[in-house]
Amino acid sequence: MQRQVSVNIGNLLLSLSEITDIANPSIAQHQQRTAFIAMEIAKYAELEADMLENIFTAALLHDVGAISIEEKIAIHNNIDIEPMDYTLHCVRGELLLEQTPWLKKISKIVRYHHQKWEDWQESIKNPVVFASQIILLADHVERLIDRNKYILHQDKNIIEKVNDLKNKFVHEQIVNYFIEASQREEFWLDLVSPRIYPVLLHNGPYRNVEIDLKGIALIAEVYRDIIDFKSPFTATHTTGVSACAEILSKLFGLTELEINLMKIAGNLHDIGKLIVPNSILEKPDKLTVDEFAVMRCHTYYTFYVINTIGGLQQIAEWAAYHHEKLNGNGYPFRCKADEIDTGARIMAVADIFTAISEDRPYRSSMNKEDVYKTIKTQSDKKLLDSRIVDLLFDRYDTVNSYVRERQSMAKDFYTSRFLKVSEQIK
Repeated sequence: MQRQVSVNIGNLLLSLSEITDIANPSIAQHQQRTAFIAMEIAKYAELEADMLENIFTAALLHDVGAISIEEKIAIHNNIDIEPMDYTLHCVRGELLLEQTPWLKKISKIVRYHHQKWEDWQESIKNPVVFASQIILLADHVERLIDRNKYILHQDKNIIEKVNDLKNKFVHEQIVNYFIEASQREEFWLDLVSPRIYPVLLHNGPYRNVEIDLKGIALIAEVYRDIIDFKSPFTATHTTGVSACAEILSKLFGLTELEINLMKIAGNLHDIGKLIVPNSILEKPDKLTVDEFAVMRCHTYYTFYVINTIGGLQQIAEWAAYHHEKLNGNGYPFRCKADEIDTGARIMAVADIFTAISEDRPYRSSMNKEDVYKTIKTQSDKKLLDSRIVDLLFDRYDTVNSYVRERQSMAKDFYTSRFLKVSEQIK
């Protein structure tokens, strides 16, 4: 077992930003493309390294407040300047990002990335104003692109449209930097390339910057909230799974490093659900065969996203294998017992324990007796590891109390701040 964990921060941010954009072809690579445009504008502006980093990071995460796929598609498809009120996802984004010290510095940029120049009361020299204006333009340009048309057959038209935005929608200085950057065919071909991920990874500001386990954990907590807050029915689910996996790992005797990795894996275990429409997640009736087929893909995408972050393969497996069964009939990888290690077995128990203890659109939460029957049945059928199931019920009160405590904290944040902000804006 490794003793230390660190990853390239660009690799981490690019992979995590990608998950919300792979749900639908109409929004594929949106945040990465926006980051590319913003980065190119920032380079022509000859900004200091820390400012470039802030703009790049904010661009990669600018839509984190658009919680559902339906909301993201609606925002992306609206390319008119005036009609749509973008405030809600901007304020949500600020709220989610400001919880983490390292990301707090970009939270205001994300908050104002749809604010037009004519609505600002401050100078363009203000770093937040300047950065927000860059991302506003980058986001708008990306959404102007017709994905069904060759890019070099539309670049001139896009440049003309951008030129018309000067000093009303975007400050003239920002527009001029964009026009300079966009004169090169290379700019447009890189922008729509399916290989934009490595372009950003190797040319972006974080190509030689590493982040340690503590930093990874903090960013995972941001995504925990993004995952859970998609629906009121899952508002504390990920928190519960992570807490349950953490305490079961301690009771089972895993090392401190393994326990910390399990917490991160728990916080990211359902990241693949960000590509599942809320119409499926919140359906009050039993899912159809086709709907359940969509739901089953979420663990695949959990693995896909985390495994593209170099150095996190263990976390990828522990997070993504939570619906695998010891008899090989789980999904999506159909792993056999000898392919499912202790961490993944703990995560599977933590996930089912937390899920059946919660209210869902199609059923009420189970009491202790029904939880025991349900999980013990799966253990007896050799679907779950009996050692971990026995440990759970031997220490049920301890585990349950810890999980409920953590979920209560998450629920408080969700109801007192996240929902409150949403209701005030609506």
